[in-house]
Amino acid sequence: MKIPIVLLSVVCILLNCCSSNDDQPNCVQKLWFRDVDGDGFGDPANTQVSCEQPEGFVGVMAAKDVPTDTINQNPEITSGVQEIFLIQETSANYGFVLYTPSEYTKDTSETFPLLIYLHGGGGRGLGNSKSSFDRVIFDITPPGLIANNKWAPPAPMVVASPQSPSLWDPDALHQFIGYLIETMNIDTSRIYMTGLSMGARGTFDYITAYGDRAYTAAAVPIAGWSLTNNGVPFKNIPLWAFHGSADNIINVSGSINMVNAINSSNPATKAKLTIFPGVNHASWVKVYNNSGTGTGDPNYDPYNTNIYDWMLQFKKE
Repeated sequence: MKIPIVLLSVVCILLNCCSSNDDQPNCVQKLWFRDVDGDGFGDPANTQVSCEQPEGFVGVMAAKDVPTDTINQNPEITSGVQEIFLIQETSANYGFVLYTPSEYTKDTSETFPLLIYLHGGGGRGLGNSKSSFDRVIFDITPPGLIANNKWAPPAPMVVASPQSPSLWDPDALHQFIGYLIETMNIDTSRIYMTGLSMGARGTFDYITAYGDRAYTAAAVPIAGWSLTNNGVPFKNIPLWAFHGSADNIINVSGSINMVNAINSSNPATKAKLTIFPGVNHASWVKVYNNSGTGTGDPNYDPYNTNIYDWMLQFKKE
């Protein structure tokens, strides 16, 4: 029996055949860049958005292809302030939010730890308008806490929050961190990464792809998952995962499976997992402002120290 095309279309819509939701990893809209010369880097002025990689397009933008008259390689930074830098305002391959502590100054040789924060699916955008960053700077997240004057890490840190149009790409993240190292006073032995939901997936994927070549000295993914449960790349990168037991968006098994895989590879530092009983997807609220201290499931690692103290104890050799 032939099914009417209209009915098929309705079924497809109901099933979300090509979802932009980060909880449907099989078909996610992504921004692709035209790679004319075949060098693996694309032109930011020639793009397509699609679920599948179009022929002749790549996922990484080349900073060298941004028109030179729009680039400020070393943008003016105001210490103690969180600022937005749109795509093509700098030579970074993402638009991003940047916070530098009041102690930061470009004119000295002093370097500072760097925290990379990766937003979830609701934060996606092209990074080309300041209004799009409202989805990145929100609520109880590192940039949100900074914006509300509630940011109190144990040591001065630079915080960079890029905006991605799609699932986080490991190569693009590596390129972005490299940009920050080249243009800022960053302590390369103390670079840390944290993310929520899709950002936690990005954290897992970045370290899985780069292993010991990753810039990260330690990582904190929250309410995340990964399609590749391979713990070997994490052997020398300490990781502390968090999840809510009642998460109905990303099942708690997403974090459990990854932590088990990591620990099965006998890492130098055992991966930690804290689970909050009865908590839904927004478990990051309990983590980023430390309100979840002492409330974790006793069958898993206790939340007995804030994540910033925990991360800062680790340095990358």
